[in-house]
Amino acid sequence: MLGTVEEVVLFVTTINTLDNVHTIVSNSKIFGDNIQNFSTNPYRRVDLVAQLNHSVDHNEAIELLKSRLSKIPNVIDAPAPDVEILQFTPMGPVLAVRPYADNQHYWQVYFDTNRLIRDTFGEAGFPAPGQFVFVRNSNGEEAFAKTSAH
Repeated sequence: MLGTVEEVVLFVTTINTLDNVHTIVSNSKIFGDNIQNFSTNPYRRVDLVAQLNHSVDHNEAIELLKSRLSKIPNVIDAPAPDVEILQFTPMGPVLAVRPYADNQHYWQVYFDTNRLIRDTFGEAGFPAPGQFVFVRNSNGEEAFAKTSAH
């Protein structure tokens, strides 16, 4: 459960969840589980991914994103945003896109970064990622198909 702790009393803790639901949780559940505190550290890393098509120059995509991430309002300078190849898939490389933001701006930076990825790749004319499939029938004839990710 994610939320802001409003009150801790003898048997229960009151939490306001991210979608603004007032929730009362038994302290036995809270003390018996892991607790993540998102407000202790001064900033958080936003973890997003960007799927590329095989034909896209990954270095160009990385440089475009890096140059634009720092222009998103509330992305902090240190640590600097990071964009690297995270993994390879049948559709192409996947980039890890990781700007940092103060806690109160986390969701704004998260959504703005998603929009930035889409806008940047669209403006650059990058094709949509797609998986290529080759099929050979019993006569040895080959067929080719491309399935796009939407």
